Amino acid sequence: MLVVVFDDETKAYQGSSALKDLDNDGSISVHALAVVKKNPDGSLSTKEIDDDYPIRALGGTAIGALIGVLGGPIGVAIGASSGLLAGSILDLDRAEVNADYVDQVTTKLTPGKWAVVADISEEWETPVDTKMSALGGTVFRANRVSVEDEKDAREQAATKAEIAHLKEEQSTARQEDKAKIQKKIDTLNAKLQTKQQQAKQRSDQRKIEVEAKLHALQEKAKKSSGENKAKIVARVASLREWLNQPVGSPAQTQQVQSA
Repeated sequence: MLVVVFDDETKAYQGSSALKDLDNDGSISVHALAVVKKNPDGSLSTKEIDDDYPIRALGGTAIGALIGVLGGPIGVAIGASSGLLAGSILDLDRAEVNADYVDQVTTKLTPGKWAVVADISEEWETPVDTKMSALGGTVFRANRVSVEDEKDAREQAATKAEIAHLKEEQSTARQEDKAKIQKKIDTLNAKLQTKQQQAKQRSDQRKIEVEAKLHALQEKAKKSSGENKAKIVARVASLREWLNQPVGSPAQTQQVQSA
């Protein structure tokens, strides 16, 4: 996930064009790209969404969630009540970046400034950094990491263990207590089912994103040659490897995509 902060609109659009040029010459692969402005009230306005890339709609995607959280309260109030920040924290999980990253970006992305937000694949940082530095942009990048998957796995394991314990207790309980224990078991089963459904929804959304990226990269590889083609083919292989991993495996939860 890439955010490049600029002082004005012109530089932001020049930064967007520079990323497109790097994508065209094979130095990076851009999967989604948007230009945003930080408003006086702290919210973000999306000024451009480029339809040339595989992730065209921002709703429900990681880049959409990142834009949402950059315009929300979490960047300036990370220590506040979790109840007040519930929506922002949910977006943070969906964006698959950590709170420190968001804080770093929002410290620089102050009202009146502009930014290019992109989901990219890159083997090395120099091409992007060189182009953005020449335009006066400040680069923030982070690998997408699914903290929420790890948290879900722990919670589901704990819930299953609790259900097993209650069933064992129920087998030796007095008849009048069995119904009470069953009620607890039913509540925990409902909680477990909800968690499993949420995890599946996240997994399904990621697969949609990855499959869109794969298709776009494969089409680009057909039109490329030499070193550029080799880079794109390597990115295709990396995304295929992720896609073929079992849901919740370390390869999926520790680094969702090398992007």
